[in-house]
Amino acid sequence: MITIDGASQTFRGRSGPVEALKDISLTVGAGEFMAVIGRSGCGKSTLLRLIGGLLKPTGGRIAIAGDRVVTPRRDVAFVFQRPALLPWRTVEDNVLLPVEIFKWRRPQHRERAWQLLEMTGLGTFAKRLPHELSGGMQQRVSLCRALIQNPKVMLMDEPFSALDALTREELAVELQRIHSELGTTIVFVTHSIQEAVLLADRVTVLSARPGRINKIVDVDIPRPRSFGLNAHLDQVAVASAELHQLLLTEQHLPTPPTD
Repeated sequence: MITIDGASQTFRGRSGPVEALKDISLTVGAGEFMAVIGRSGCGKSTLLRLIGGLLKPTGGRIAIAGDRVVTPRRDVAFVFQRPALLPWRTVEDNVLLPVEIFKWRRPQHRERAWQLLEMTGLGTFAKRLPHELSGGMQQRVSLCRALIQNPKVMLMDEPFSALDALTREELAVELQRIHSELGTTIVFVTHSIQEAVLLADRVTVLSARPGRINKIVDVDIPRPRSFGLNAHLDQVAVASAELHQLLLTEQHLPTPPTD
């Protein structure tokens, strides 16, 4: 589904060029849930923007379903850290916002909006305004807004990081269920090792800037996963420990020389 071939990204800074990513090669299969972790500044969010066509790579190539990514695509949706809901629009109208932007037929998508709201436990809140919802509920609305596009790919940039720990885990469990039902390809950026293990089929660990792929870790643990008492708690702990060690080792690696 997603093919990244030698992608690099360099920004122009006041004191010279800043190399954010270097020679990233990665394939994400159709329906796969890929998490991306790494230390702050390693280029995780930059990688999402490249996949979504918001940035053009300074080197390499990115393709979705065989088509080269050069601009934003309607079949790729973003979910960001903040829900960014329009405060004067109801929950339903916020979910239907992409329908208006893309000038699709609203009546045809209204039923889909209601299905998504029911799926995420927001069916009784469709006519509420954002300020009447909790932070976790607002992020559910943002998720529904992304899914209304029926995207092939969903790019999620630390969508739960502003929430309390219990709400984060609840939404992570909810996202597992939605992913299982819809089969959307997801690339999920997070600082949380626990979130990565809870959600992902594989975890890509990026090195410090410039971001390179340190290792890709398979998370071969049966679903659904949780951090409560369950049959797979030992496997979750082992996977978490491996990722923690990779990031800890990364802290002590010497800075790679620039070309």
